[in-house]
Amino acid sequence: MNFKAITMNDIARALDLSASTVSKALSNSYEISEKTKKLVLDYAEANNYKPNLIAQSLKQGHSNSIGIVVANIDNHFFSQVINGIESIAYQEGYNVIFTQTHESYELEVKNVNHLAHRSVDGLLISLSTETNNIDHLQKLQRQGLPIVFFDRVSDDMETHKVIVDNFKGAYEATTHLIKAGYKNIAHITAANTSVTRERLSGYEQALTDNGINVNQQYIKYCQHAGKDTAEIKGILDELLTNAVSPDALFTAFDRITTVTLGLLHQLKIKIPQHIALLGFTNTVLADVLNPSLSTVYQPGFEMGQEATKMLISLIKTKRLVTEFETIVLPTQLFLRNSTLRK
Repeated sequence: MNFKAITMNDIARALDLSASTVSKALSNSYEISEKTKKLVLDYAEANNYKPNLIAQSLKQGHSNSIGIVVANIDNHFFSQVINGIESIAYQEGYNVIFTQTHESYELEVKNVNHLAHRSVDGLLISLSTETNNIDHLQKLQRQGLPIVFFDRVSDDMETHKVIVDNFKGAYEATTHLIKAGYKNIAHITAANTSVTRERLSGYEQALTDNGINVNQQYIKYCQHAGKDTAEIKGILDELLTNAVSPDALFTAFDRITTVTLGLLHQLKIKIPQHIALLGFTNTVLADVLNPSLSTVYQPGFEMGQEATKMLISLIKTKRLVTEFETIVLPTQLFLRNSTLRK
C-alpha cells in the first residue's frame, strides 16, 4: 500500500471550496467563518493532512531547521557532538536534520545540496576525509546560507569554526609514550584532513623534542578513516613485519583506535607487553576494555553546543558578518593499562 499525503487542493476538491479558502481556514484567518474552518480542519485531521513545510519556509523566509553533516553517527565522538547540537538547537526552537557522508566526498555534496533544498536556515558540517574541494559550500555561503565548521574544517572558507587542540593532544600523547619508555612509536591516521595534519604535527614535534628521529615508515594513512578493517589489518601487517617493528601505536581517529585494538587481539598480540596502544577516541568503554585503553578524549558535547550557538547567531543576525571566530577546545589525556608497563 502506498501512502500519499493529501494537499490543500485535495481538500478543496473534496469540500467544493477554493484552494484559497482552504489555505485561509488552515491558517485560522479571520476572513473565514468558524463553520468553514471547522469543516476544513476536521477533514484535514481525518485524512492526515500535513502542511508542506518546505513551501511554508520559502514563504516565511525561514524553516527553523538546521542541517547537520557528519561522517558517521555511530562514531562515539560524533554521537556526543550531535547530543550537544540538539541540547542547544531544541532549546532555541530549531529542529535538526542529520546526514552522514560515510567519509565520501560525493555523498557529502549530495547531502549538502539536499539540505539546502530543504531550506534549512543554516548548516553545521564536519568534512569527510575525501573532501579537498569545498566549492559546494562556498557557493551556498555566497547565496547567504550560514555555515559553521566543526572538528574537520577548511582554511579555504571564512566562517566560524570549532575544533579541539589537536596538536597539543597528539603532542601530549606521544610524549607520554616516550616517557613510558617506548622509542619506536608508529602513527596510524586518516587521509588528508585538518585534523590529520595537526595531529601528525604534534606527534612529529614530540619525537623531535625528545631526540627521536621521525621514521616515515612508521606513519601510515587510512583512506577510509578506519571504516575498512582490512585496510587497517594491512597496515598492521606492514608495521609488524618492519625490520624494527614498533613498540607502540598512536592512533589518530576514533574508529581507527577501536578497530586497531580489536585486530591486535585477533593477532594474539599482548597489549602493552608486545605493543602499546594509545589513541584519540571517545568510547565510553575505554575503562572496561581488556586492557583498559589509554585515550585522548575530545569534548564532543561541548563542541556541538559551541558550534550550534555560533550558527544560530549567524542565522539571527541582521547585518553582514565579516569577522569570524575559531574556538579551540582542550583535549584530555587519560592513561590506562594499554600504555602502562608493569
